[in-house]
This record gives sequence, structure tokens and C-alpha cells, in this order.
Amino acid sequence: MYTGIVQANLPIDSVTRKPGLLTFAVILPEQLSEAVTLGGSIAVNGCCFTVVTRQANASGLKVTFDAIQETQDLTNIRLLEAGTLVNIERSAKQDVEIGGHILSGHIIGTAEVVHIARSENNCRMTFKADPAWLKFVFDKGFLAVNGASLTVAAIDREKSTFSINLIPETLHRTNLAVLTHASLVNIEVESQTQVIVNTVERIMAERYTPV
Repeated sequence: MYTGIVQANLPIDSVTRKPGLLTFAVILPEQLSEAVTLGGSIAVNGCCFTVVTRQANASGLKVTFDAIQETQDLTNIRLLEAGTLVNIERSAKQDVEIGGHILSGHIIGTAEVVHIARSENNCRMTFKADPAWLKFVFDKGFLAVNGASLTVAAIDREKSTFSINLIPETLHRTNLAVLTHASLVNIEVESQTQVIVNTVERIMAERYTPV
């Protein structure tokens, strides 16, 4: 489980590609290295990954993760290269404040940046969404963009777009600051909303399907 509060914005250390498998490494700073275990979970751009190797070095703790083909197809992890900045969050512990909203690290798909409006101390980004999952997104509702818990500022269902507002602190702490037109971000929708919408759709289909 995660909270959508990004703890670090770190560069990818290395990437290795094999058929159907992408292995990548990140060097965690000391403050994020405590009790990292093999098999433990860490969110990278909002996607839950399992630690497969760990090795201490002078810069911190180098950890590696494997992304199978399905994960690559569904997320922006397939685009990683050495130096790519990614958002990092350690899995949540008991009895800690949940400053964002509860996340599973299960990405529903990617969204493309179609517009960025910047003014002094303000930034609004608009994304093109897949209508198949945009139905789970509502005005002033929550979603996670590259693992960052954010509020939906506006939604246009006819154009299949949604917008978010970013404060300077969010831009400082995350890789959202480096997004440009056509950049892809990982999206996780709010799970309770997804369950409610799917349940209502199923009941309506069962109740009003012509016999």
C-alpha cells in the first residue's frame, strides 16, 4: 500500500533489456534505504515493484527491479533510460499519516500530456485519457499521476481529457516538472470509485437488458 506522497525524485542508474523483461536500477539515498529487503515493495512512477537485488555503495543503496512485458505495455516504465527521473515512494507503514490517498501501485493505463499552462506560481496540466478508465475519474476526485496523489481540477468527457493543478512544492518534489507535450504518465484511479462505477454498470445492465 502507498499514500501518493512522493518521497524522492531520482534518476535511473541503469537499464537492461531482454526479450519480455526490462531490468532497471535506482540508487536510494540513505533516508530511503532503511530496512529495504529483497522481495520488498517500492513504487516507481506509481507502479508497485519488487526489489530483486540490493547492494550498498558509496552513493547509497542500489536496488534493481524487473518489469515484465505486461507491465511495460501498460505503463511508462518501458520508456526508461539511464538518467530518466522517476518518482519513488516506499510502501506505507502502520501508524503513519496518510497525507494523500490509499494507493495499491496498480496502474490502469497511461495518459498523454496535451497542454501545459504556466503562470507565476501556478501550473495546470491537461492530459488525454482512455475513455475506458476516464469513467472512473470525477471532478474534484482523486487520482495518482506517476504515483503522486492529486485532485482533478477539471474534466471534459467529450474530449476525453482531464486537468490537474500543481503547486510549486509538487513540481519541486516530483518528476511532473519535467513533463512536456506528449509525455506519458502512469495513472492509478481511486479504487473505491472504480468498484462503485463497475457495480452500478453491472446492475443497470442486468436490470435493463432487453429479454
